[in-house]
Amino acid sequence: MQIMIALLLSVVVGYFMQDYATIADEYIKPFGTIFLNLLKFIVAPLVMLSIIAGILSMEDIKKVGSIGIKSLIYFTLTTIFAVSLGLLVSTWMRPIFPIISLNGTEAPEVPEITMMDQLLAVFPRNIIEPYSMTLMIQIIVIALFFGFAIVHVGEKGKPARELFLSLNEVVTKILGYIMSMAPVGVFCMLTPVVATNGPKVLGSYTVLIGVAYLCFLIHALMVYVPCVWILGKKNPIEFFSKMAPAMLFAFSSDSSLATLPYTIQSTEKLGVKKELGSLILSLGATINMDGVAIYLGVTSVFMANCCGIDLTMAQYVAIATSATIASIGTPGIPGGSLALMAMVFASAGIPIECVAIAAGVDRIVDMGRTTMSITGDASCAVVIQNLTSPKGEA
Repeated sequence: MQIMIALLLSVVVGYFMQDYATIADEYIKPFGTIFLNLLKFIVAPLVMLSIIAGILSMEDIKKVGSIGIKSLIYFTLTTIFAVSLGLLVSTWMRPIFPIISLNGTEAPEVPEITMMDQLLAVFPRNIIEPYSMTLMIQIIVIALFFGFAIVHVGEKGKPARELFLSLNEVVTKILGYIMSMAPVGVFCMLTPVVATNGPKVLGSYTVLIGVAYLCFLIHALMVYVPCVWILGKKNPIEFFSKMAPAMLFAFSSDSSLATLPYTIQSTEKLGVKKELGSLILSLGATINMDGVAIYLGVTSVFMANCCGIDLTMAQYVAIATSATIASIGTPGIPGGSLALMAMVFASAGIPIECVAIAAGVDRIVDMGRTTMSITGDASCAVVIQNLTSPKGEA
């Protein structure tokens, strides 16, 4: 409730501070940045220690592998559905899409990402860099190696086991301190966004924003609701009500990783064991990006229409394939999100300059993308919990 009040207040205050956006950026935003920095500081050790604790609690390496494979299958299928939905809805809405001139628009410089770059980005070259740069997929890999090794060495691994379990409790307590500041952090993060953008940018890109959020809603109703209800054996109303704090924070923070502690807490209230939830949600925060997949599909059709390009079936397939691959993990490099969009546009022959146009509302749409992604992570955790429990297996 405090986060909801903070979010509403930030919209009101931001609206009235549109003429003083500089003040909001200079004197309000820093406090939101401090809060976000604290969450980012704790999220790396939280993910590593939570995954290690989860492996140690299960002890059965085969069970860990089974959960990982089921999660990957779930994430891949929902991502494919997400990008297909984005393409179908945006194609149906094409008649209302505007034509935007590219004159004088320069595409931002974006790094080229290859499949081998994505493969290399999975494995750490040293143990310090992933933590200093918050390279989550590499942190997960490190945690898996440590967790499996401690289980395999048996009796000699007991001191390490006790150490990691103790550190996990300490980090959880630190997290509690940080999360108590959430309402203030949300207010300070969102107020400058509203003050800077205001209704002007919303009006310029109303159609793009509207179609994206429409797809987010449809995806939640068509994918998450049935999965939670049928496969997870949970009432969808209960699911969304208990996920509300995490979804609100994701919307305001624009970060799946920063929201991870809230997502773990919300899924615990839904009956997901902390060890299992930490493993699945940490993996999902890194590779499951349903919101990104939807937006890449919608933006591709939107920008193609703006440029007067009639997409062929081959181009649709190219967009769907590249968007699915691109949304499953982003290399830890500056401009990574723009690089993904550039890669998808290039696959369909859409001018690279369109990246600059889409970037104009990226922050506003990304709030919805992040909310969708963490909701998808939570739905997976609920489903896997039910399928792997004795009751689910029966």
